[in-house]
Amino acid sequence: MSFINYASREINCKIVYYGPGLCGKTTNLQFVYTKTAPEAKGKMISLATETERTLFFDFLPLALGEIKGFKTRFHLYTVPGQVFYDASRKLILKGVDGVVFVADSQEERMDANYESLDNLEINLKEQGYELEKLPYVIQYNKRDLSNVVPVEEMRRELNLMNVPDFEACAMSGEGVFETLKAVAKLILIDLKKGK
Repeated sequence: MSFINYASREINCKIVYYGPGLCGKTTNLQFVYTKTAPEAKGKMISLATETERTLFFDFLPLALGEIKGFKTRFHLYTVPGQVFYDASRKLILKGVDGVVFVADSQEERMDANYESLDNLEINLKEQGYELEKLPYVIQYNKRDLSNVVPVEEMRRELNLMNVPDFEACAMSGEGVFETLKAVAKLILIDLKKGK
């Protein structure tokens, strides 16, 4: 879970964006990165192989304040979308503090959403986590497209735990920061409880 750096007086928290291939995980991170002040963020790192890509960067949202005199630094990660890259997904989930499940709102992508959500729960269990006990939010991305599943139906099918959920269009940034703030807030609540 959270890593405390006593020298810099920072609590480091890991947020993983999880979801099917091409659902908008990378677009979410890129939007947050471009809108974050240069002095508050680290470098965007892309770990790319011939067939997969994982993005990572960290930032210090000064507006969130401090916990017991420590600033909170968030490290944001994406996982490769295709279930084929399961080993990478498992590795990225190690030490996770919060999860954003990015669901693709397109009708033809609902099966991919189910498969990815099942895969998330399985991989978390293998790491010793339970999704029910983690700070967790859902984002219904690509709401700007014409062939989308109604939000009520997506909520009924994907949000079985009734966690905070958000409509989004990561390309324009709509819903991106709302999603991130919600998961960050849940992580901070956990930290204050001493979990």
